[in-house]
Amino acid sequence: MTQAPTEVTGGAVDGLAALEAGGSVAETFGIPLAVLAELTHRCPLQCPYCSNPLELDRAATELSTDEWKNVLSELAEIGVLQIHFSGGEPTARKDLVELVRHATEVGLYSNLITSAVLLTRDRLRALHDAGLCHIQVSFQGIEPEAADRVAGMRGAHAKKIEAARWVRELDLPLTVNAVMHRQNLHQLPGIIQMAVDLDADRLEVANVQYYGWALKNRAALMPTLQQIEDATRIVEEAVVRLKGILAIDYVIPDYYALRPKKCMGGWGRQFFNISPTGRILPCHAAETITGLHFESVRGNRSIAAIWRHSDAFNRYRGTGWMPEPCRSCDFKEIDFGGCRCQAFALTGDAGNTDPACTLSPLHERIFKLAETEAAGEADRFIYRNFKGGTPETDGGQDI
Repeated sequence: MTQAPTEVTGGAVDGLAALEAGGSVAETFGIPLAVLAELTHRCPLQCPYCSNPLELDRAATELSTDEWKNVLSELAEIGVLQIHFSGGEPTARKDLVELVRHATEVGLYSNLITSAVLLTRDRLRALHDAGLCHIQVSFQGIEPEAADRVAGMRGAHAKKIEAARWVRELDLPLTVNAVMHRQNLHQLPGIIQMAVDLDADRLEVANVQYYGWALKNRAALMPTLQQIEDATRIVEEAVVRLKGILAIDYVIPDYYALRPKKCMGGWGRQFFNISPTGRILPCHAAETITGLHFESVRGNRSIAAIWRHSDAFNRYRGTGWMPEPCRSCDFKEIDFGGCRCQAFALTGDAGNTDPACTLSPLHERIFKLAETEAAGEADRFIYRNFKGGTPETDGGQDI
């Protein structure tokens, strides 16, 4: 069993002491209430917009069962309340039931974010009995053939529908995650109805955000401005029509925004996730920013100490790091400069103003780029996999 890491700086300092000690901008925010645990990068699907990094972690490097249990215990000890099990595909871990049971035992509310294609009725029952509190099932659309093409797996859509029904048979709360892009936005009314028909509690209509695999596939995924305007209207009407029946969250693509979103609540302010190999990250895509070193739970510092003192977390915390025009902006403590990963992807410098903001000198260029790519003819994907991506052929991916 791997021992929970502690920080040593002139004497042992445990996780709670690290939070109570002064001297960090992080003290304003405290430990996050929820943490994302990316248990693995393994996944039977090959979605071209996956938020995982292009350099995927191999199974042999993943945290062991005991290491993840130590992480869960440490998170509960320092005040985290919710754990979100994700991936890759978290059900690819044979020890998932054991990890959910341990989360329950240490008092964590557990949520499973899954493609559901590996779930069986018996395993879902075991997860329920282990104390799983909520499930989010991702969908690529409502048209089976088209959805399977996006997923890169034949029969995936039918498996998802079946698993979602099992979730509700067990009376577990269900969220439908719908990742939207140019090639499936026309299905949005049907997706909303599908969520209602599945008796989902919540629907997340999340337009693709362009970094990692999605950036690699941007030309095939970027929606038109008209599609976004239509989608916004459809969602707004559905929110009113389905009040009390289905809660709907809506995320538009940054390329068409006027102001940047408060990404993850602000860098290092309200959230962190843990990668399959134990690296603690401010957001899903943080490893796309070269030049930042992210510490691991396998090191000699506690999770609380990493959250509080690591250079990677403090680099873009708060507002002191901001350049102009962010530094003088009235919204700097509302959006906290937007997305650092997007700034890096589009400008080459994570410290620049997020181009999603109209005050960025690159905003107009990015907006025009979105319009140009959305109007283009590119529609073939580069599928996400451990080989670095496989181009879709003219005849479609062999799924």
